[in-house]
Amino acid sequence: MVDASSEFLLRFAASGYLPARWFYHAPPKSFLQTKPKPPEMVEIVAHCWQYSHLFVFQLQSLVNYPPTEFKVVFTGFYCEDDRKTVELIEHYRQMQIANVEWNFTPLSKEQLLRRAIGRNKAAKATQADWIWFTDCDVIFGPDTFPSLFEQLSGERSILVFPKKVSRTALLCKNDSILNKDCDDGVDLSVLETCKFKMHTFEKATGAVQIVAGDVARKYGYCEGVRCYQQPQERWVKTYEDRAFRWILGTHGKPLKIKEVSVIRHEEKGRYKKNTFGAKLRTANRRMKDRLFSR
Repeated sequence: MVDASSEFLLRFAASGYLPARWFYHAPPKSFLQTKPKPPEMVEIVAHCWQYSHLFVFQLQSLVNYPPTEFKVVFTGFYCEDDRKTVELIEHYRQMQIANVEWNFTPLSKEQLLRRAIGRNKAAKATQADWIWFTDCDVIFGPDTFPSLFEQLSGERSILVFPKKVSRTALLCKNDSILNKDCDDGVDLSVLETCKFKMHTFEKATGAVQIVAGDVARKYGYCEGVRCYQQPQERWVKTYEDRAFRWILGTHGKPLKIKEVSVIRHEEKGRYKKNTFGAKLRTANRRMKDRLFSR
């Protein structure tokens, strides 16, 4: 109950009414003091809980389109109770891809279900020049990493994000794309049948938060926010990305990072399957999608 009250008050404060430095260790400025060199290493961080059918597309995109200008360390947090994800990881873990280092990291289910815990672990331990906090339904294209290298070279903002991403229509759980046998990877060409639409981000939200490595190492990811570092029994709605922006003192700078895509899906991993609440939330997402797609 205390954590719930703390989170409510934090969400109020993070709306911009109070400066984060009054409560937490926060950067004095939202830009780097010196112009950085072109990146030599970028870490990508994702969580997967019962989303192996989406995660496979992300992993395959790294296999198909690895970077040539820098090294990617891919940190994937998962739980060993999720057997489908474990099997998927075992398949990709043995692949040796130029400039890609796999860093699959198991967490307890309770730690995994509070995303800020894994993100903070990755932030404090990263050796990368930049760290990209993303979701496992995000896919990278042939021009993603070349454009990322170009945009990050000399960039002084401590938080950046791709301004535009392409998103699929809202796919139902029975969609053929989401029900393919993915044990041995996936053919990304199956996505060509999807109706992608361009989406413009106004701020660095949860899946598109790219942070300077020095800042991540020093401040972590909501490290001092107690309610966001507590394990959870179920997957909770991720308000911590707003708190993270608040602590950094910026909504982030939009960059022209190309060919970033998102697979949109009706059924959320945090919903309990086949319950009335889950069906109601899925119906609500479907209705919103139809309304805003007109």
